[in-house]
Amino acid sequence: MFGFDYSSTTRVVFGRAAEEKAGLLLQEYGAKRVLIHYGGGSCVRSGLLGRVTASLEAAGIAHCELGGVVPNPHLGKVREGIALGTEQQIDFILAIGGGSVIDSSKAIAYGLAEPELDVWELFEGKRPAKAALPVASVLTISAAGSETSNGCVITNEETGEKRAYNDNLGRPVFAIMNPELTMSLPDYQTQSGCTDIMMHTMERYFTQGGNMEVTDGIAESLLRTVMKYAPVLREDPNNYKARAEIMWAGSLSHNDLTGCGNDGGDFACHQLEHELGGMFDVTHGAGLAALWPTWARYVYRDCLPRFTRFAVNVMGVDGGSFASDGSGSAGGSGSADSDEAIALDGIARMEAFFRKIGMPVTIRELGVEPTEEQILEMAASCARASGELLGSAKKLTVEDMAEIYRLAM
Repeated sequence: MFGFDYSSTTRVVFGRAAEEKAGLLLQEYGAKRVLIHYGGGSCVRSGLLGRVTASLEAAGIAHCELGGVVPNPHLGKVREGIALGTEQQIDFILAIGGGSVIDSSKAIAYGLAEPELDVWELFEGKRPAKAALPVASVLTISAAGSETSNGCVITNEETGEKRAYNDNLGRPVFAIMNPELTMSLPDYQTQSGCTDIMMHTMERYFTQGGNMEVTDGIAESLLRTVMKYAPVLREDPNNYKARAEIMWAGSLSHNDLTGCGNDGGDFACHQLEHELGGMFDVTHGAGLAALWPTWARYVYRDCLPRFTRFAVNVMGVDGGSFASDGSGSAGGSGSADSDEAIALDGIARMEAFFRKIGMPVTIRELGVEPTEEQILEMAASCARASGELLGSAKKLTVEDMAEIYRLAM
């Protein structure tokens, strides 16, 4: 195992009607002037925004509002939030929404803390943040895990670049999580979220050496849980237990718990999807599903023990005498061929699961068809963003990245 420095400081307030506690929680954390940040009109139409603002007013907390966040949140909206927050002397940001809204809120928090600097420099890797305003959230989508993570992803709509910035300064102070708030989501959005949750876990699972048994066990249980309840929500979207299990899995998948003891994770699929999302504005979870089967078949030989263990412990492939902790060899024969067969079966079963929940498994199934020129552009941009080599399961060059895009078509 590798050493690690783990801190997950976000307070979670979970359960029915939890959003009604927003005002008291903000009061507890000393908020005086709050920017409420949200996406489209759904939180207005559902009455959620009204319930939250009423709780702030009852607690005597001043607030202003900024809506309009879109999926793959835009830098332009972040800049708008920084300007509004400066004008209104905001000291706390409350996001109402999913990962896009929370990520936009984090970026605004960085910008307001250092208003003399360009916030996009953080995402370009030109400097680290020195401060951030406190952020909290009322979660409405189980997916990104941004409500408990230290990361945020912003798209520069002028350049088409989609970039991440990770810093514990941006980790939310608290997260209000009521599973009922996710019940009105369309199935495609629900299942895209489930895919993102699984991918946050798998990105940390397929690594080279150093993995801890307890961390692997948590990751495998989380994956099996999402695979159990995602299909339930296709048939019964108002199932509270299923919504609650998925919501909690989303937070655990991306608060760094499932990465303790490994080499930091792979995240190649996420980086590749960021370029796809930046260029074509595809739904993030769906983009990950479209890339993962191709990525997995491209890299599995370089990370065979992990893929074999995944096939047996998560996907239920019969591994013969393959030990559940990943030691030993499939079928007791010591044959790499046997291990490869098990690994490939596991990949095929995951691909079939994505199809079962209505996710695409190729880029064309996303409804886009990049040209060769666009493929090379995405690969080059991905290489620049990742420092030329990408991943852990297999170190990908820019040529590898381009080939994965081609094979995923």
